[in-house]
Amino acid sequence: MTEILTELLDRLSQIEHGFKHVQEAGDALLQRPDVPALATALLKDPRYQARMLAVHLLGRISSDNPQAMEVLRTVVAKDSDWRVQEMLAKALDQYGKDTGYEQALPLFREWLASEEPNRKRAVVEGLRIWTSRPYFRDHPDVAVAMIGAHHADPSEYLRKSVGNALRDIRRKFPELVDAEVARWDTQNPLTHLTRKLVEKSG
Repeated sequence: MTEILTELLDRLSQIEHGFKHVQEAGDALLQRPDVPALATALLKDPRYQARMLAVHLLGRISSDNPQAMEVLRTVVAKDSDWRVQEMLAKALDQYGKDTGYEQALPLFREWLASEEPNRKRAVVEGLRIWTSRPYFRDHPDVAVAMIGAHHADPSEYLRKSVGNALRDIRRKFPELVDAEVARWDTQNPLTHLTRKLVEKSG
């Protein structure tokens, strides 16, 4: 690892909050020819800031690099740090932006069908507010159906994201979201938190 990169990581590791500084540092590295290898090496770093940087880099190249997306899917989704998972969500949104959200639907659906909660959450959280994104802006029913399908997931981490994402959409499309919620099994205790978040005011 070069001295400049070492200094960059040391500087990033001193900043404990926020994502913008990591994203800006990553964007400055995108011209390097070794971005995939660099990102892979950074994922092994014990500092979460270094792994966040790796995820940002992988997200930026994922639309043109299937291996980068595979690393996000198989390695990053298993990272235990919530800040790395937040960056994974941003990486999925970046993929949608670069690929086109409609064209990215197959991958989004594949991740949502996974048994790994972090993969599902990356899609649900990453695209918020879904209906401000191209394609979903014109097809809010698709967004509501894709998100709502996970309202009773065993993962509370995911259910919180589902509830918050549907609440976002409900501000503009209350009928669509209310119709989705009306179909949920009210006897299922896993539904309660999700519904409470959807209907939360403010």
